[in-house]
Formats: sequence, C-alpha cells, structure tokens
Amino acid sequence: MAVKLVDAMANMREEEALSIAREMLEEGEDPLKILGQCREAMTVVGERFGNGEYFLPELIMAGAILTEVTEIVKPKLTEVAEIKRLGKVVIGTVEGDIHDIGKDIVTFMLDVSGFEVHDLGIDVPPEKFVEKIVEVEPEIVGLSGFLTLAFDSMRQTVEAIEAAGLRDKVKIMIGGGQMDEGIREYAGADAYGEDAMKAVSLAKEWVGGK
Repeated sequence: MAVKLVDAMANMREEEALSIAREMLEEGEDPLKILGQCREAMTVVGERFGNGEYFLPELIMAGAILTEVTEIVKPKLTEVAEIKRLGKVVIGTVEGDIHDIGKDIVTFMLDVSGFEVHDLGIDVPPEKFVEKIVEVEPEIVGLSGFLTLAFDSMRQTVEAIEAAGLRDKVKIMIGGGQMDEGIREYAGADAYGEDAMKAVSLAKEWVGGK
C-alpha cells in the first residue's frame, strides 16, 4: 500500500493518492509513516524536476496533492505521541517574491523530519523575520526566493538579522529556483540548499546531527 501511495503521488494520480491515504489510515497505519511515504514521493518528483522530466506544472500539481494528503493525515497526528522536535526553523519567501511551492515542500520535509517549522508565508519583509526570530528563538532561518529581485531581499534580510544582534544565534540557508553558492555568498547566508532533501540534511547537521 505504501509503495502504491508513493507511485500515485509521484505520477500525479491525485484521486488515487487521496484514496490510498484514507485507506491506510482506516487500516491503522501510523500517520508518520504515511507522511514518510509522502516525503519519498516528493523526492521522486524533485528528482524528475531536476533532470527535466517534470516541469513547473507538475511541481505545482505535486504540491497540491501533498497538501491534500497532509490535511487528511494531520488530524490523526494529534492522536499519536508527541514528536520529539530536533529544533526550530523560521522560513519564508523574501520580500518582493510570491513563489511558495518550493518553500512549501521544504517546510513539509522539515516538519516530517522532526523540526518545528514556523512558515511566514510569501513576500516577507526583513523585520518580520527579525520579529519571529525574537519570538520563537529558532536555530535555523530559511530564506526562499525564485526571482532575481530576491537576491537583494535576502541580503537585506540577513543584514536586518545582524543589525538586531541575532546573526550569531541562527544559521541561515537560502533556496529557490535561481539561487546558488554565489547568491549565498552575496546574501551573507551560511548555506545554499539546492533542494528539499539538502535543506533537511543541512538543518540536521546544524542542530548536531540528532
């Protein structure tokens, strides 16, 4: 059944994926395991996107299916033991950019990997990041962006965090369609996460590989 869920999600069979997820829950499957299968499916989607087999429409569709399956599973999560959180992450799409598909996938992956994620949404000004960092005291901040205008917004956000005296308290990663190591250096971030799995790997490394 789990293999069928991964296959249905990775191949954009929306109704089949939702039906399988509901059936798995009805049969008493651990909701965390179902979310793990979702993570596996999104990894497949990401790989296909990376090698040119899938394009933006497929990425959007996969994100929509992921959201629907997550909504089905979430109520059951409250019935299982509290997940021991590895750490806290504040994430958002920087000011001027409204793309959120990649960010949403990273947010989901971090969540099911054991992190407490605070998603600020899209078009987030630097001061909002600063406010949230002060409020929740995360170990990690994720800056997402797709457009070239996000380069300056990322840099300004890092500068705002530094000006607030918080830079040495957090690790900052960037990610998004046109991001790379050069933009990471320009923005003053600690790392560039080329995909959701890399973001999770970095986050775990930063909190001590727990």
